[in-house]
Parts: sequence; structure tokens; C-alpha cells
Amino acid sequence: MDNNIFAHIISQRTQLAERQVAHTLELLADGATIPFIARYRKERTGGLDEVQISTIAELGERLSDIAKRKATIVNTITEQQRMTPELEKRIADCWDITELEDIYLPYKPRRRTRAQVAREHGLEPLATLLMQQRESDPTAAAATFVSADVPSAAEALKGAQDIIAETVSEDERSRQCVRGMFRRTAVITSKLVSRKPRSAKDDATGAADFDAKAAKYSDYYDWSEPLRRCSGHRLLAMRRGESEGVLRVSIDIDDDEATERLRRQWVKGRGPCSDLVGEAVADAYKRLLAPSIETEFASLSKTQADDEAIRVFADNLRQLLLGAPLGQKRVLAIDPGFRTGCKVVCLDAQGNLLHHEAIFPHPPAARRADAMEHTAAMLRRYHIEAIAIGNGTASRETKDFVDFTLHQLGFSVPVYVVSEDGASVYSASKVARDEFPDEDVTVRGAVSIGRRLMDPLAELVKIDPKSIGVGQYQHDVDQAKLKHSLDQTVESCVNLVGVNLNTASQHLLTYVSGLGPSLAKNIVDYRREHGPFASRAALKKVPRLGPAAFEQCAGFLRIPEAENPLDGTAVHPERYALVEHMADDQGCSVADLIADKERRARVNINNYIGGDVGLPTLTDIMAELEKPGRDPRADVEEFEFDPTVSDIADLHEGMELPGIITNITNFGAFVDVGVHQDGLVHISQLADRYVSHPTDIVRLHQHVRVRVTEVDLRRNRISLTMKGIHGS
Repeated sequence: MDNNIFAHIISQRTQLAERQVAHTLELLADGATIPFIARYRKERTGGLDEVQISTIAELGERLSDIAKRKATIVNTITEQQRMTPELEKRIADCWDITELEDIYLPYKPRRRTRAQVAREHGLEPLATLLMQQRESDPTAAAATFVSADVPSAAEALKGAQDIIAETVSEDERSRQCVRGMFRRTAVITSKLVSRKPRSAKDDATGAADFDAKAAKYSDYYDWSEPLRRCSGHRLLAMRRGESEGVLRVSIDIDDDEATERLRRQWVKGRGPCSDLVGEAVADAYKRLLAPSIETEFASLSKTQADDEAIRVFADNLRQLLLGAPLGQKRVLAIDPGFRTGCKVVCLDAQGNLLHHEAIFPHPPAARRADAMEHTAAMLRRYHIEAIAIGNGTASRETKDFVDFTLHQLGFSVPVYVVSEDGASVYSASKVARDEFPDEDVTVRGAVSIGRRLMDPLAELVKIDPKSIGVGQYQHDVDQAKLKHSLDQTVESCVNLVGVNLNTASQHLLTYVSGLGPSLAKNIVDYRREHGPFASRAALKKVPRLGPAAFEQCAGFLRIPEAENPLDGTAVHPERYALVEHMADDQGCSVADLIADKERRARVNINNYIGGDVGLPTLTDIMAELEKPGRDPRADVEEFEFDPTVSDIADLHEGMELPGIITNITNFGAFVDVGVHQDGLVHISQLADRYVSHPTDIVRLHQHVRVRVTEVDLRRNRISLTMKGIHGS
């Protein structure tokens, strides 16, 4: 029953066909993953992509949570013996959590309020009398309620007003009135908090610490703007300043106008009772309604900012994970440094560590000749095919040293600068310790840099995404929601590319559709004990990997050079018989069908439509037979910084430079131009036309040309533009 209701509601909210939504919800309920549904169940979903399926899944979970909340509310009100058929129907028909909580508010168990105390003292009839606003002498009426608990008529009237105030604050019309004003006119304001030293002794050091912390938020010392126009990154910056005790943030509307609107709802005519009701309404707004709705909008705006930041982070992470792989090449990787030297590792084509040592080409040691000799020896001994250099401290200097060495020796080896964000986190992690128990963190970090060049996806999945350096306020957003989104992004990328079943690490296998940590470990253990998998079918022998898990994962696990050529493609085993049928009809083997373009061209896929197989599946199969196991990622490109600049002091206004996009936010893109400090291309400077979001123009690690518009040496800031620059 719920699934039918959910499908109807989600269809209305997403403008997707109800049938598509219903089938997607059924697949999700049966345990199918989003990548599996998007790739192998297109006929069932009508060809929905991962984003649409993810949206359906999220809305389904949200509606499920609301359904559980509704059940709790119904039980609570029923236990109070206050349930009516009309109220039960209202709750049943409501699928908006804010509206639902408004309905429930008058029945919600709460701490002992002033109004509750007044009710216990028998003042509810007096409140009802005042609300009718017909009594000419409310004081006389109140005198009849004087008792041991209510010593005077004035106290009785005050208690009755407390009841009225609570009634007003819990009324749905009142809440919607104030909520509407917040939605249209709310202003968010931040002010610098005055630091008050706890003691004279604390004054000097405390003030200095506070000033240092506060300096980061100087833009928000006295900031105010309409809440509906406040961008997510500004709101998160203000909230972070608030959490650090630097800023005081508030969301306000015109209190007088709000109170007047409520008066018009509740006050009838003029007279002593109307005056008392008006006072109660003002109290309801100031003491109960305004704080409640402000909290609601603070939470709502934070949620929206979180969602925006998480989306930006997920987009960046996706681009990073799908970065161009060099492939299986013998790599020399360098983690550059000055005082401690450069840690160098040599890796074979599978990423295994062959050798490591430290060289000292830079001051203070400056053993340049010795470093050249050792580098040359490693290049020759390990037949190095590519060099990866981390982009941290001493990166430019190390790149210059390597280029000089290669030129002097006559070597022609491509050199790539690789982001080392998160390498130190990986090197100290359990994953790294398990891989290299006998090596120190510097060796592990250099290995990570080299492997990132070979296959960014396989290496970066080992690192907590929050440490990869492509986020926006990632530590300030809802951490559970962030983790869910990033895990989903990693899973999507891993399954899009596919995984070599015989070489993938346990960590990479964890993200394959239908597996997870336990089955990934079982696969690696089975592979270690029995040797490489000869076929996908052999997966069924892995302990605890049942038919459901096999269905979900098999299509994303590849076995290159397998006896059955389909085991190296994205064709799912459930469709092997179909492909074999095609090959039989052409009078050849499956291998011949893959190899022979003319034979494939003769296949009329319309002849194979039937049952649960339609054109979407057949089209995917033919595309896969044309390019078996194709990698959707681009080819890696070499890059050179401008050799005339190596420090921010070398920059000047008007200078044009090559750069690499290192991070993308809602307000622009950060670009590494080789001076140890990224510059910002504001969204307004990305193109000669209006740009709604930076990702419309740039992607992570894209090579661009920029022009310097401002250099602020004091704040170590570089402003850049891509407007009017050919090649950007």
C-alpha cells in the first residue's frame, strides 16, 4: 500500500511516470543497487539514470520516515483519547513533515508550561471566555476563578492569557502566517562577539587568540542580507564563525508587522477582553512563535546549505575519481621536500613497490649531483616509463630538477604533477599499514602518489573523501548525509569504470555493486588461496556470495583475457545466452562477433526483443561488443607551469599563465599556477557570458589559461580571470 502511495507522490514531485517510480521502488526494496538498476534494468525503469534513481530512493526514504512518524503521532493522540475521524484523516493525507508537526503540536507531550500550570489551576474556561471577547468586565469574571492556587483576579487573567498565548502559538494559521513572513522577508544578520576575558591574566593571551580566530571572519563582523538570497557558502561561513564563538547570527523579520498580522487573526473588535487577547497574542509571538519559527528557518537554511555543499563536494569527488589514468606503466614517484629530502619510490606496472630511497637535490643539503646520479640509476634499473611528482612543498623545484636531469641524461620520460591531498592521511591509515607493514609513512605516501597517476580511482577510494581536498565546508555539514552522498558517489564511479576481479584491492571491491566489506574480503581471501579467477561463474564459489549478490556484482567485475571473452566486458552473465544466440545466427563464435565489425553490423537487434529484453539492453550490449571493457575515462595529459614564476611575488597584474583547476566551489574555481598558493577565478570571471555554476565551464584538474587581476601579498591571495583568454 505504502509503495503505491509513495510512487504517486514521488511521481508528482519529480514529474516522472508513476510506473517508472513504482518499478524503481520495487527494485530498491528487493535490494538492487542504484548502479545495477541504472545499467541492467533499463526496461523496468524506462531508462532512468543514476541521478533520477537516487532521487527516487531519497524521496522514498523520506516518505518512509514520515510514515513512521505518522504512526507514532496516531498512537500518541489515540492514547490521549483525543483522536477523531477528521483528525485521523488529516494525518493520513499529510505527507509534508512541517505540516504534520503543526497538526501534532497541540497534542504533543511537553514539559510543564505556564499554560499547562494555568490549566491545572482550572483557568481554561476563563481563557475560552476571554477569547469570545464579549465580556464587558473581564476582571469581575476572573474573580470567580480565585482560589488557593490563584490568589487574585489579576493572577487569573494572567494565567488565562498564558493559555491563550499557547493556543495562538500552536494554531496552524498562526504558524503559517509567521512562517510566510520568514519565507518572504527574513534577514540573516551576523555580528562580531565582544570577547570578555575571564580574568586579567587571561586578557592578553586570550585577546590575541580571539583576534587571530576572528580575523578569518572579518567579512561577517557586521553583515546582513535577505535570507532567501544568502548563498550556501556564506551561511556556512557564518555558522562556523558562530560555532567558534566569534559571531552571533540571527534570523529576524519585522516583529511589529508580524504581531499586527496575528492580531488581525485573533482580536475581534475593541474592548477590555480584546485588549487582553491582543496582549496574549503579542506574548505568543515574542515568547513562543518567533523563536520557534526562527529555529525552524535556521535549521532549514542550514539543511539547504548543507545539501548545496554536499552536492558540490560530490561533483568534485566524482571528477577526481574519474580522473584520467595513465594505466599500467612502470612509475617513479616522488614525494618532494626540502629539509627532509625527496622520498622516491619505484613501482612496477601493477603498482607494486620495487624500491625506495631519499634524495636531497634542494637546500639545505643540496646534494644535487648525487641526487641526479641516483635518479638516473633508478630510471635505468627499473625501466621507468613515467614520473609522478606530488604537488606539495618543493613540487616546482623538484619538477625543475627532474626536467633538468632528464635533459642532461637524454631520457624521454613523461613527467606528471599529481595532487597529494590526502596522501598523508592514507599513509597513516590501517589500509596503508596492511599494505606496507614494514615501511614508514613517507614511503607509503610516495607510493600513493605514484599509484594515483596510474589509476586515480583505485587509489583514491582508500582515502576518506573528506581528506582529498575538493570540498566546501565539508566539516560543517551534516556528517551522516555527507558520508551517504560520498559513498554513493564512490560506488557510482567504481561501477561506471568496472573492476578487474583479479587485481582489485579489497578496498576497491568493497564499492562494487552488491558486495561490501565482508564479501570483498572473502573474494580476496578466495583469490589468495585458489589463484586468479578464471571466470565470473567462479565467483559463486566464494563463501557467502549467493545468487542475489552475484546478480548485483557480476556485470561490474571484469576478467581480461578470460576464456569466455564476455567475462572481460560489461555484458551481464544473464545475457550471455542472448549474445551466444546472436553469434550462432551469424555462424561464428562470440569472440569472432566481437572481433568482426562486419558481422556485428549484420545483427538486427530488433529480432532479439522479447520478455524482459528491450532495445535499451540490446543497444548497450552492441556498444559493449564494439569496445569490450572500454574505460569511460579520458587520457592523461602532461602539463607545464610557466617557468618564469615560482613564488607569489613573481606575479603581477595582467600576467597570463597556464594553470590546473584544483577545487570548484559555488562561488568559483581555484587554480594552481605553480606558486604554492592557489588563485581564485570568481564565478563572474569564468567566462564572457553569464555562468550559473562553475561546473558549467570548468572541471576538476582541467588545464586552463588565466590572467592575474590582483595579487594581495599581505593576505596571500591571488585573483584571476578566464575572460577573453584564448584556450580557456
